[in-house]
Amino acid sequence: MAKKDFDPIAVRTLFLSDLHLGTRGCQAHLLLDFLRHYDVDTIYLVGDVVDGWRLKSGWFWPQSHNTVVQKLLKRVHKGARIIYIPGNHDEFMRDYVGHNFGGIDVMDTAVHEAADGKRYLVMHGDQFDLVVRHAPWLALLGDGAYTLALGINTYVNALRRRLGLAYWSLSSWAKLKVKTAVNHIGRFEEALAHEAKRREVEGIICGHIHHAVIHDDYGIRYMNTGDWVESCTALVEHFDGTFEIVRWSEEVRRRAEAAIDASPQRHEAKAA
Repeated sequence: MAKKDFDPIAVRTLFLSDLHLGTRGCQAHLLLDFLRHYDVDTIYLVGDVVDGWRLKSGWFWPQSHNTVVQKLLKRVHKGARIIYIPGNHDEFMRDYVGHNFGGIDVMDTAVHEAADGKRYLVMHGDQFDLVVRHAPWLALLGDGAYTLALGINTYVNALRRRLGLAYWSLSSWAKLKVKTAVNHIGRFEEALAHEAKRREVEGIICGHIHHAVIHDDYGIRYMNTGDWVESCTALVEHFDGTFEIVRWSEEVRRRAEAAIDASPQRHEAKAA
């Protein structure tokens, strides 16, 4: 095995959600790169890890997706704790809440105690999405449109790579430009914040809406992990109890730009 040319970043806890393994939109290569760069004690998988909706309509499981599962299991064997909280796309796992598979604990929700003693409710969040709860047919219709957008996005980014441009998410851009989608995100965040207050914890950690953010807009700490389809983001807890959103596609772009700037060809060009 080749020796790493970097020192992994040590963090206390890592929160990942909405990997959507089993779909063409999953950015498994970026996720694997991210996992290589982090050393962690506890990992929460906050739902939609495997996309059962898509796998039902057509099997898609490349080696990179299998490698993600293997890497997570390897973390368990090395002593890390992994908690799997199912979401709506992998709701079949809710039948196994309370069980342990290969060292991975399956839980409906969890309360995470941070290093500073603050407690955070951890859940996927689909239970507070009115579309998912009361109009599942509409959620499936929306999922189909979303999949189409991701398909278009794949071709757009293939072209961008050839032009030397960074990854860009069409679906994420569109979602934040449509007023109804922005309002939906706001209602979702407020509902989750109220649930955290009801459970008498200091905050909420969730996924589901693919919108990574940390804020206190509703009088309590709200943290969303984002996803590994559009934004390629994760939530990390440092050893002092502080939290940070890591935007890995942006980090990869910064590293690539730094490598280009440091290349002999660039120095020769500047000298000329």
